Amino acid sequence: MLLVGNPFFDTRRDKIITFAAQQKLPAMYHFREYVVEGGLMSYGNSLAEAYREVGVYAARILNGTKPADLPVVQSSKFELVINMKTAKALGLTIPPDVLSIADEVIE
Repeated sequence: MLLVGNPFFDTRRDKIITFAAQQKLPAMYHFREYVVEGGLMSYGNSLAEAYREVGVYAARILNGTKPADLPVVQSSKFELVINMKTAKALGLTIPPDVLSIADEVIE
């Protein structure tokens, strides 16, 4: 199962993770928070980095830069997070090559 980014899903995160576990569905999410709460894996932009960028923008505006003069910024930091406890519960073996490129592996 691949869950796309959507506030509707984010507000029901615990129910979605529970459903995937009950149905034995390997699921990939868009934010690491799903994996921390028991989801299998995620690949997406870092919320912490996105919030940091918002702070940089706000500081530039408060220091006098016109918003129209600021460039459009796209996330440049993406992270792969894998929950090995969930993988084992699903009977999955994550290849070592995938584990080696993960930004975080939750045991």
